[in-house]
Amino acid sequence: MNKPVVSVSACQRQIEGHGCHMVVNKYVEALRRSAGVEVVLLPALDEGLDPAILARLDGLCLTGSYSNVEPRHFGQAPWPGDCRYDPARDGSALSLVRAARRLQLPLLGICRGLQEMNVAYGGSLRQPLQELPGLLDHREPAADHMDEHYRPAHGIRLNPDGLLARLGGEPEFEVNSLHQQGIDRLGEGLIAEALAPDGLIEAISDPAHPFALGVQWHPEWHSDEHPLYRAIFTAFGAACARYRQRILA
Repeated sequence: MNKPVVSVSACQRQIEGHGCHMVVNKYVEALRRSAGVEVVLLPALDEGLDPAILARLDGLCLTGSYSNVEPRHFGQAPWPGDCRYDPARDGSALSLVRAARRLQLPLLGICRGLQEMNVAYGGSLRQPLQELPGLLDHREPAADHMDEHYRPAHGIRLNPDGLLARLGGEPEFEVNSLHQQGIDRLGEGLIAEALAPDGLIEAISDPAHPFALGVQWHPEWHSDEHPLYRAIFTAFGAACARYRQRILA
């Protein structure tokens, strides 16, 4: 196999009484189409995965999810309102991010994946955003059609010295928004790549890592229709290819 192999984080779901490991297809499609990689699914296990599994891979993609990171991982209590958690996903994803950081394995985090990156780097999250003064409601709109859920919701402003700007991102543009948690304290070694109008961090990167990028929005949704979204996946795929060549050399 010549293509890089990327692992995608799965979530645990109950379907008709059966525990299932699930990944939404849009992530797999965007990775195969725009990043040019092959994809394998990593299960979500309460006890976590052996980080040694990353030695067999060329990249790690942390997907979005309907669940939130359990607040105990960043020293807070759960909020009492309606919230879905996935302890098994936390158990697998957080340890894998730390291992990917050590190995310099290419890393792409999307929505929940950005939050997992920040927590794994020692940062914390705000929760729930819609109940905090001075912040926008970052949840998806109530709608019958998926395109409405993923329509542009607010603007962001890019860090002119960041990775996203180097990938060709406009200084300001609109993004979709489908989340209840957001970055509070930035993880050690990370920089803010983009900010929302309310000051919430919308993208992060690790400048000491060959490719470690997290975005709060969903670039996988119609990724081919937005030049920067496509560029994010293309750059991730290129980083995975370079990593593979280095390991095989």
